[in-house]
Amino acid sequence: MKQVISMQVKLSVAEAYLWHFIQTHQQQVIHLSIVKLSELANVSTATVVRTMKKQGYSGYTAFRQKLILAQQDTAKYDVLTHASKEIRSVILKNETEVSKTLQQLDFGTIEDSVQKLHDAKKIYIFARGLSELIAREMLIKFQLLGKNTEMHNDPNIIRTISKRIHSDEVVILITLNGQTAEIVTAAQNLAANDITIITFTTDQQAPVVSYSDLVFLGYKSGLSYFPEYEVRSRLPLQVMTRILTDAYAVRIKQ
Repeated sequence: MKQVISMQVKLSVAEAYLWHFIQTHQQQVIHLSIVKLSELANVSTATVVRTMKKQGYSGYTAFRQKLILAQQDTAKYDVLTHASKEIRSVILKNETEVSKTLQQLDFGTIEDSVQKLHDAKKIYIFARGLSELIAREMLIKFQLLGKNTEMHNDPNIIRTISKRIHSDEVVILITLNGQTAEIVTAAQNLAANDITIITFTTDQQAPVVSYSDLVFLGYKSGLSYFPEYEVRSRLPLQVMTRILTDAYAVRIKQ
């Protein structure tokens, strides 16, 4: 109420009424056009514009945009405010992995990969362990887009097929640490035959990187909630593979 009284010093009666109405109906105002707001508050659109300008905004649109951003920020941090210390660390760990992975993305790598995949007669995807789930998602998406694609997770098949792939085909390697033996062997075989390799990993120093033509490097947190098992988060890999498949889908539809 103190806020409304202070506003009445410089606002007309109608403007003060409108400002009070807006403050007490913010959730509704976010979704209202200036015309709808004027109708609901029973004031003219001119009164809305004057009120906004007296409050330091360029217009109603600028004010409404600020409300939307404020709501998004509140929603983002509200969960952190109410969560326990342990749950906050879980949330922030995932946020960090995503944000830092996006920061590390290279536009040129995305563009070149999309072009290579577009021109390829066939796409092969190699993955092991939990990375297989990501590989299978890529497989389905490429097939839905009409691309001839195979996915393999058997170590012996990966080693064998990597020797038979043709120069007009492309191979995608999905490996969190880039050190899986059969994936590294496959990369060696492919590089020896000058086959294009697109690799998704989180370790820039991994053996597989040196054999790859295009590398998507994600950020992997050092924190694991399953330290006794090799089940570290594949979120960085998932983010990057989805960006590539979505970029490919957009590009071929242009």
